[in-house]
Formats: sequence, C-alpha cells, structure tokens
Amino acid sequence: MTDAIYSFPAIKGIQAGTEYYISMVPLLTLPRLFMFSDEELPPHLRAQRIINKSRIPEMCEYILDNPNSYVFSAITASVDGPISFEPLTSDKECRIGQISIPMSARFLINDGQHRKAAIESALKKNPMLKYEHISVVLFGDMGLKRSQQIFSDLNRYAIRPTKSLNILFDQRSDFSTLICNMADSLTTFKGWVEKERSTIPNRSKALFTLSGLYHGTQALLQECSDWDWSKQHNFAFQYWDQVSKYMVDWQDVINERRKASDLRKKSVSAHSITLIALGRAGSQLLKDHSESWSDKLMNLTKIDWDKSNPVWIGKVVVEGHISGTRSSTQALSDYILQILTKSR
Repeated sequence: MTDAIYSFPAIKGIQAGTEYYISMVPLLTLPRLFMFSDEELPPHLRAQRIINKSRIPEMCEYILDNPNSYVFSAITASVDGPISFEPLTSDKECRIGQISIPMSARFLINDGQHRKAAIESALKKNPMLKYEHISVVLFGDMGLKRSQQIFSDLNRYAIRPTKSLNILFDQRSDFSTLICNMADSLTTFKGWVEKERSTIPNRSKALFTLSGLYHGTQALLQECSDWDWSKQHNFAFQYWDQVSKYMVDWQDVINERRKASDLRKKSVSAHSITLIALGRAGSQLLKDHSESWSDKLMNLTKIDWDKSNPVWIGKVVVEGHISGTRSSTQALSDYILQILTKSR
C-alpha cells in the first residue's frame, strides 16, 4: 500500500552543496505538517527553544487586526523523510516543480515556531485564513546535531531593530505617527532627534532619541486614555512645546551656543530619562493643576541640570554616569514635580 503524501509546488535550490526547497504552504496545512514537538525533551536533545506562549496572543491579534496587510517571513524546517522533486519540464536546469513528502515524515521547525503557533490560533478565529499561504524553506533532515546547528546559524546574526527604528517605520500606530510628527515639526526636536539608534553616538548633534521621546510622551499621556485621540495629540504637541521654552540647556544647543555632545556629557537634561521624567511630571501636573499646568512649567528654569549638582548624585547620577533605572527615573520625576509646584 502506497503511503499518503503531502504535495506542494516548490522551487529547488542548492545551499552549502545541499539541495533544499521553498514552497508555498496553505495556512490550513501548517498545523498538520508541524505536529511534532520536542518541548518535553531536555535542552541538549531539542532542536528548538521552548515556545514562549505569552507571545502568541499578540502575534495572533496582529494577523486578525491586519488581514489585508500582515506580513510573516518564511518558516524554516527539516524533514526526516524522503523529499521527491518532480520538475515542471524535462529541462535538466528546471528548478520549478512539485515536491512530494510522505505524511509519515516528521517536520521539525528550525525557525518560525511562534509564527506557526500564531497562525494556528488565528485560524480558529478567522477560518477564511485557510486560503492564504506562507513560504516554507525545507531541508532534508540530517540528524539532531545538524538541526541544532541550523537553529544556531539562523539566529547567530539576527539583530532586533532598535526601538527608534520600529517607531519610525510603524505606519499602523497613531501613537508612533504622533511621535514622528513631533520630531519633524516642533522646533525643539526638528533636526535634534536620533531616529535610527536607541543610543546617540558621541559626536552626533542629536539631543534625543526617537524612543526617548516615545517613552516620555507615553508617560505624559498615561492619564489621558479617556480623551479622544485629537485632544491627546494636541496636548502632547502643546506640552513639549511649552517645556522646551523653559529648558535653558536645550535652547542653548538649538541656538548654537553650546554643542549637543557637550550637553549630553555634562548635563542630565539631554537624556531619555529626563524626557520620561518630564512626561511623568506633566501627567501629574495635568491631573492636579488642569487649568494652570502651563504656567507651572516656568519653574523648569530653576533646575540646575548639571551632572555635578548634588541633588542628582546617588539618585540620577551614579558613579559619574546617568542611571536609567526605574528608581532613578522616579526620583528625577518627583524632584521635577516638586520644583514645578513650588510657589514662586
């Protein structure tokens, strides 16, 4: 009796002297293909890391929320059974054809287990996804050690994009768009924001990172969730515009009286921790002084932002370096709020 087979259109290629295949697999077929799991095995006998189930709901939601624009890269897998390739034509150079794999073969994911799990979850909520496809790169299985090496090699040079770059390229998020708009529009930020890196190179003219502005504005709007988006948007613009008027250090750089690199080196004011602390202070200011928060910001001129200021030592500046811990951020926020709410 002939074994039942899976059959997919595929392209054959050669990598490191070994044949491999790329196929478009219907999403409905994924759960059936990748039924084998090695999660219960000890680490040295597994070919993959244990799946992080907490990631799946977010990835599933991404698919469901963006049915016309979601994107997933290929899944890479090994097959522990024979892969038969039937070329489309008789031409010896033909690399397009059909692959056949016995259903008794085991498919082991080397890269993409979370994508597979998210797709499986999304299929349960939107069965129409079964008509869509994902590319799968298939290697013949050459044993556990080779599968482990494939996993290691695929992840060896994988580098997550920076938070700043994710914000810059995120077209779906209104909040990310707000941050980019402020970075491009407000005089304080225009031309002074590092949009790609999450840290600023020593010689850069940038004062802030896009991720720092993101987290600062996130802290600012934490009590405004019941506002409509237009109101939140306008308040964020207004707040940072007002803050900048009273940040003497920032104005010195913008007006070319001081270099940004010098300010970052000697002052607390040109660091992400300060944007976050200013955001937190602003949120509390709005809550306690909804009608006069703008006037309170004038007291920012009374703060000595120099790193040598004893107020910062041991709390915000630790062993000569700016500390980005939660406690340091909170200490800075509390101090700013204390100064802002002092009577003149």
